[in-house]
Amino acid sequence: MLPTENRLRRREDFATAVRRGRRAGRPLLVVHLRSGATDPHVTGGDAPPPRAGFVVSKAVGGAVVRTAVKRRLRHLVRERLALLPPGSLVVVRALPGAGDAEHEQLARDLDAALQRLLGRGAR
Repeated sequence: MLPTENRLRRREDFATAVRRGRRAGRPLLVVHLRSGATDPHVTGGDAPPPRAGFVVSKAVGGAVVRTAVKRRLRHLVRERLALLPPGSLVVVRALPGAGDAEHEQLARDLDAALQRLLGRGAR
């Protein structure tokens, strides 16, 4: 499970990440990253933690399949939170093939997208 402080919950935050962030597409998913976005709702001098949200539409599959895909993606992102800059917003959008994909395939696509967005991969 993704810790509460790392969850993206508000509609405005999703919109900010998708509209103002960078995007990297892979065959199974699309990752939107808004680096270093500050959250006006958080008080204090510390940099806010990175936060992630997920979009899994009905095109991926039925309710059971969508829930399974969300759980896999949450687990994968939780393992990669340390790679993300503080205050960043990440939205992972599953594409229709994600419902049939293996866990390893999702992990590979997520890693490739994050490497591209964080500047550690070929463009």
